[in-house]
Amino acid sequence: MSPDDVMIIVIAGLLSTSCAVLGGFLVLRGQALLPDAVSHAVLPGIVLIFVLSGERASLWTVVGATAFGVLCVLGSDWLRRSGVVESDAALALVFPALFSLGILGISRFASGAHIDLDSAIYGDLTFAPLRTISLFGADVPRSLVITGVATVAVVALVVGLWRPLQAATFDPAFAELAGLRGRLIGQVLLVAVAGLAVVAFDSVGAILVITFFVVPASTARLLTARLGSMLVVAAGCGWVASVAGHGVAVSLDTSIPGTIGLASGVLFALALVLAPRRGVLARWRART
Repeated sequence: MSPDDVMIIVIAGLLSTSCAVLGGFLVLRGQALLPDAVSHAVLPGIVLIFVLSGERASLWTVVGATAFGVLCVLGSDWLRRSGVVESDAALALVFPALFSLGILGISRFASGAHIDLDSAIYGDLTFAPLRTISLFGADVPRSLVITGVATVAVVALVVGLWRPLQAATFDPAFAELAGLRGRLIGQVLLVAVAGLAVVAFDSVGAILVITFFVVPASTARLLTARLGSMLVVAAGCGWVASVAGHGVAVSLDTSIPGTIGLASGVLFALALVLAPRRGVLARWRART
């Protein structure tokens, strides 16, 4: 295994850890499709920065995309809390509107711009070791720095807000009554998801980001009964999928992000069948 292969696995593993930790809360809150919505809602921000600066891949592009991602999650959360529509309907109302706005912006103001949809959707994880920045006199993959900082920030956020996050996830009304600011904590979680999703798209693409947010957490939910254990197992599932998916992709000479996503799905399928208490076989034995 070459150093580049190790770097790819580490980048994917770090990203899967941060996504799985936040994804555990999303799965329990019934908001698992939020990262998918963010992946569409950021388009107006990218177009806006291109119109203002002419740049498509700069720090301001990330800022613009993050702003519209945050607008998507907070807008859908406001609609959900209004009681007019359900949670899934609120999300389905907000992100198509923002995505459509981005499409209109491209057709009107940026029709001549080249947007690499393959990179945005499927990611360029394979080439992540080649895109480097100078750090303390050494060339370090940019994606490694971004995913490392994101993982540390996510873990620090969850550890620092562990008690209110637990309360707001399982019983938001109690969290508010107990003075734990459940509503504010929920919004902080959504903003963190939007920010992480935006910075992750650059490294692995939308499909793998959505996979890392949802599939490891769903797998861990089948295998555990406590929130803390669920988050640890979810992170472990992400690393296993990263290592196994990379190995299969190299041996078959195929897409690394796609194979990692498939490996995550295989782990979920195994847990769905073999989980000791919630698996299909366990429930079948209990009935018979």
